[in-house]
Amino acid sequence: MNNQIKISDNGPLEVSGDFQLYDSEGNEYPKKGKVYLCRCGLSNKKPFCDGSHKRGGFESSPRVSG
Repeated sequence: MNNQIKISDNGPLEVSGDFQLYDSEGNEYPKKGKVYLCRCGLSNKKPFCDGSHKRGGFESSPRVSG
C-alpha cells in the first residue's frame, strides 16, 4: 500500500499506508490503518483529531498551485 497524506477541507490530515508515528521523545503512537491528525490546534486528543475544528470555526482549504 502506498503512503498517503490527504488534507481535508476545514479539517484534519488523513494519513494512511505503512507508516509509524512518533512523539518528540521517540515513543511510537499506536495506530490502526489510518489516522487523522489535528490541524486546528483545538483537539483534546492531540496529535489526533477529535472533531473540535467543527465547533471551533477552523477554516483551511489549501489547493495545489502551479
